[in-house]
Amino acid sequence: MNLPNKLTLFRVILIPFFVVFLLFEDVDPSFHWIALVIFIVASLTDLLDGKIARKYNLVTNFGKFMDPLADKLLVCSAMIVLIDLKRIPSWVVLIIIAREFIISGFRLIASDNGVVIAASYWGKFKTTFQMIMVILMIANIQALSLFTQIIMWIALALTVISLVDYLYKNKDVMKETK
Repeated sequence: MNLPNKLTLFRVILIPFFVVFLLFEDVDPSFHWIALVIFIVASLTDLLDGKIARKYNLVTNFGKFMDPLADKLLVCSAMIVLIDLKRIPSWVVLIIIAREFIISGFRLIASDNGVVIAASYWGKFKTTFQMIMVILMIANIQALSLFTQIIMWIALALTVISLVDYLYKNKDVMKETK
């Protein structure tokens, strides 16, 4: 197993630890900060694994499958916990998760037709803003509450824009072949 794939697996392994520390942040004040550090480290592995894989030609089918899945698991698990902590509205999370299911289903259909749908810049911006949003919501710094809300709205807009972009650019995938 190459380094980028190990980083992806490491990100997945960090998720339950992150969730536990965040869920129980009221037990010990340090848990809040531990959860934040774990999320930031996990987010940075996302940046690193892709750069290393491309730079050293270490792109694998495992990586193509697991990297986006690891991102979705990390961000979605964080947002679900943040609903419980009353830091993000559930309807925002529902829109974001629905987008992920739609794109995953769309990619599955494309794959069945022999088409690989690569990540777009809109999708990458979406992921970046979602991770920044989660970091700000975990940090929960009152002086940044307006900024956090603005980032949430940008992340939500990018979620919808990236969905429309994927569907529009790949609309031919949905056409039935005879």
